[in-house]
Amino acid sequence: MIQRLLEQNRELSGWRINETATASYELFFVHRKLETVRATDTVSTSVTVYVDHDGKKGDSVFTVSAAMTEADVKQKIETAVRRAKLVFNEPYELPEGGEESAELPSNMKDRDPKELGRQIADAVFAADTVPGGSINACEIFLYRDTARVINSRGIDKTQQKHWVMIEAIPTFTEGAESVELYEDHRFTDFDAAKVTAEIARRMAEARDRFTAKKPKVPMEINVLLRPHEITELLSELADDLNYQSAYMHANLHKIGDDLQENGDGDKLTVTMKAQVPGSEASASFDADGAAFTDTSVIRDGVAAANFGSSRFGQYLGVEKPTGNLPCIRAEAGTLTDADMKKAPYLDCASLSGLQLDLYNDYIGGEIRLAYYFDGEKTVPVTGISMSGKLSAALAALRLSDRMVTEGAYEGPQYLLLKGMTVL
Repeated sequence: MIQRLLEQNRELSGWRINETATASYELFFVHRKLETVRATDTVSTSVTVYVDHDGKKGDSVFTVSAAMTEADVKQKIETAVRRAKLVFNEPYELPEGGEESAELPSNMKDRDPKELGRQIADAVFAADTVPGGSINACEIFLYRDTARVINSRGIDKTQQKHWVMIEAIPTFTEGAESVELYEDHRFTDFDAAKVTAEIARRMAEARDRFTAKKPKVPMEINVLLRPHEITELLSELADDLNYQSAYMHANLHKIGDDLQENGDGDKLTVTMKAQVPGSEASASFDADGAAFTDTSVIRDGVAAANFGSSRFGQYLGVEKPTGNLPCIRAEAGTLTDADMKKAPYLDCASLSGLQLDLYNDYIGGEIRLAYYFDGEKTVPVTGISMSGKLSAALAALRLSDRMVTEGAYEGPQYLLLKGMTVL
């Protein structure tokens, strides 16, 4: 119905329909007791209309619900057309042609959700072994997402993915005081041992956060970032090379710029990718239905390429835009565990968020939990913050020689920032 009504509207120059069908099986625990089990089956549909007018292209988006009648949808289209005429974007073409049906790799796609949910829960609670610790709450969501993109230029693409999200509250209590942490763990391949290890790590961090003390500050010290913060840092550098940033002159770096100028550390090689093994962010095409082309945006520390959507790629005259690539890979470095221990360091387990400002040459953040290695022993610390010059940090950074995968990131387990100021 939606497609027919869109094709009947003579004022439209193009349209796109994005539909996502989600089937879920959900388990809710309080401590170890299963309180609720729920199964859902939902469909969300959004429609984007495009109107060429006055030498420009306008667009407007609206959602469609199952309760809408044909008259309701027709009215939505007419309203969206009026709104699109108030938008004055430079002209561009929607991605053209192509039918595709893809299924992202997963070892869970043929599993019975009830049995799989029980096994995941067993893996989570197998980590509940820390004296004084507990998992106060745990929610497990098993998803099957089917995303479809159809547009007025012949695209009709569908992709399906199976993935799991675990939300848990690891807690440590002593007397009348306690510390709670929030854990959000996602994956497309179930490995019971990995789930247990991840929850166990967070259980230990809850305990260590309880006992952590503020170290003697100020100090100049090496700081280790873990995958979550490494992703934030690399994504910031990559976003500066996005087509949209380049087109709007909002980018600091251009192709050929040395991001690690005069550096003596490990050189960054960063690739934006369509898929990373085990990541629920992986995809076969973007929201426009555009095909992906994996692209190395930084090579040996030098800005090597731009990436991004079909629209902004066209604005820059790119013959084959890469698509809005959702995942990121960094190549391994040379930092070994033995190298790390040659000098004191802070291993940051939890930050309030990495603070980055390319234009003001700043990197920093509030450290909620870190492990301070003084050259001999390691103790948990808290109540501190770090800061430094981003350019100096990039020039001297070291990357671990061990690779890990976490979320949409595939790359070194640690990134070492030299000589950060800690207060």
